[in-house]
Amino acid sequence: SNSRAARLLVEVLCDLPLETKRKFLSFCTGCPRLPVGGLSALRPPMTVVKKESSRAPTEQQLPSVMTCANYLKLPDYPSAAVLRDRLLVALFEADGSFHLS
Repeated sequence: SNSRAARLLVEVLCDLPLETKRKFLSFCTGCPRLPVGGLSALRPPMTVVKKESSRAPTEQQLPSVMTCANYLKLPDYPSAAVLRDRLLVALFEADGSFHLS
């Protein structure tokens, strides 16, 4: 991809332990595992978009998601370190906070 943010996201995800990768997948899709066929089999497909600025500085914003659409909204962080930090806060703070019954 030509997107710096997308490259940083892939870099950060590659360095995460398996359990944290599962948290990321659950955060984005609502499920901790990929379907048979992998990422390309997700329906709807995973989409990553730039999260438009709010009043908070980019470094303070957290990524957000629409799990039913497999849609990740990612601020344009200045570095992989900031992206990793903000992503981990979002993953671990959101863990178990939303379940359908």
